[in-house]
Amino acid sequence: MRWALVRVSLAVTTMVVLAFAVPLGLVIQEMARDRAFSNAERQAAAIGPTLSITTDRRQLERAVASTQAGAAGRMAVHVPASDETGGQAQEIGTRRAAVRDLATTQRIGRASITEVTDGSALLQPTALSSGKIAIVEVYVPEDEVGRGVTTAWLVLAGVGAALVVGSVAVADRLGVRMVRPAQRLAGAAHDLGEGRLGARVPEEGPTELRSAAVAFNSMADQVVQLLANERELAADLSHRLRTPLTVLRLNAASLGTGPAADQTRAAVEQLEREVDTIIRTAREAKPQTQATGPGAGCDVSEVVRERMEFWSALAEDEGRKVRLAGVDRPVRIPVARPELAAALDALLGNVFRHTPEGTAFSVDVHNGEDAVIVLVSDAGPGIADPEAALTRGNSGARDGSTGLGLDIVRRVAESTGGDVRIGHSVLGGTEVRIWIGLDGAPQRPQGRLGHRTKRRRKGGAGSRRGAEV
Repeated sequence: MRWALVRVSLAVTTMVVLAFAVPLGLVIQEMARDRAFSNAERQAAAIGPTLSITTDRRQLERAVASTQAGAAGRMAVHVPASDETGGQAQEIGTRRAAVRDLATTQRIGRASITEVTDGSALLQPTALSSGKIAIVEVYVPEDEVGRGVTTAWLVLAGVGAALVVGSVAVADRLGVRMVRPAQRLAGAAHDLGEGRLGARVPEEGPTELRSAAVAFNSMADQVVQLLANERELAADLSHRLRTPLTVLRLNAASLGTGPAADQTRAAVEQLEREVDTIIRTAREAKPQTQATGPGAGCDVSEVVRERMEFWSALAEDEGRKVRLAGVDRPVRIPVARPELAAALDALLGNVFRHTPEGTAFSVDVHNGEDAVIVLVSDAGPGIADPEAALTRGNSGARDGSTGLGLDIVRRVAESTGGDVRIGHSVLGGTEVRIWIGLDGAPQRPQGRLGHRTKRRRKGGAGSRRGAEV
């Protein structure tokens, strides 16, 4: 499209330049010719008064020499035979015109121009006192006729070339201005089709492309919102079911032995498996996590506060103390909001499922120059084999876990070039560290908390430091 526009502009500008430059050059050439012969007519007219009063050869020679053309040897006077000339014709100066051309001009009595060697000759008839017709011949060289024409043609060619080059440059810039937004829109549509819901396009370019970009971004936002609503609904239903299931499982464990107790425990386990299947289906159907468009991503502090508020009711019911730190100011990360919320829900859900009631836990956010670290720690029994827990499906042996929770967290971190590590927390139990890269480049964390990030435990404005939530 860009080169097509350049070619069209080149063709149109070239035709316009030729349509104006060629006629203008011809006009300039004709004007130069008219100027040369007008000057010759003035030179010939200067001899007219002398011829009207005398035909004396010496006086005529002086009159001819007094003119510019005569002094340059380009003027001749042809006086016919008469009584004043002693019955003989006189010819003053060098004749260049043919005799027949002189006779024709004398007969018709009108000025004429005839071609001669290396130029042209103006033949101007002048009446004598005797009634005869004398001919004043002014020679006009070829270079005099074309004086300034070559320069004019060169100027016109230069102006035409400049106009063509300028129009091509302008067309190229206009083509770029039109093509780039269209390419970005096509690329974003391709990304969205492949599941990268963070794809957005800048709303710039021509009016039509801006409208298309606005419509595309609005459509993408609606798609993200619809998927987020579905995930939130699935997560909400799972959380609502987890609490009564936990109670049922504990009650079933206290029933002792017997067919009824075994059937009850089996029913609870089957119900848990069904809930896990729903969670697995919802989580595995999610698109790519990385947010790529302008303004994409989320505020990790806001999402952490929101999810902690969601889990606070269950924490209060089970008597758990919660510590929240590092969420006192906004921290942007290149992760879609629903994906970060799903990762936090997976970690917090593991805390509630795999630690006894009353076990304290904490969530810390650390903001570094090139990464953000989210720590979820608890005071539970810990994980015996952290490496195996990070392998998809291996954690399924722990208390009926689906094995998807830590895998969800790992995919969120790796989509930004980060990673997930499991270690021992200061509370005595498990600490899951999510390393989220801010520029999407692979990170090489150093030490427990990573490069350029210091451990801090300060409570923010939205947290309840060391208090029950």
